[in-house]
Amino acid sequence: MVQNFALENTTKGKLPSLPFLRMKERILGKSYELSIVFIGDKRSRDLNKRYRGKDRPTNILSFPLSANEGEIFINLRQAKKDAPEFKKRYNTFVGFLFIHGLLHLKGLGHGRKMEQEEERFMRAFKL
Repeated sequence: MVQNFALENTTKGKLPSLPFLRMKERILGKSYELSIVFIGDKRSRDLNKRYRGKDRPTNILSFPLSANEGEIFINLRQAKKDAPEFKKRYNTFVGFLFIHGLLHLKGLGHGRKMEQEEERFMRAFKL
């Protein structure tokens, strides 16, 4: 069997308890190969600057590698800072970010359709 899901925590923090695999399979399908990497501010800032031209840490970055493969980088520290701004608890916000990144990998861009899908999946996963 091919491994199609990998979780890596490069931070010292504890990962939120979320159904990452079920979320990935529901949104992208079982055959989609996904790596999730939890990173800190330095790596987040470096990636954000390199790929988006923004010289600051961000809470999430998603990178499609092919039609059936991608990577998501989540900065838990930045997510913790940003959660109150979005009026969400930390765990809920990390779940929202993950859904957001998955939808980008699925091909959706920012806008009303993405927001509707985010809301639908947030309800589906009781976040």
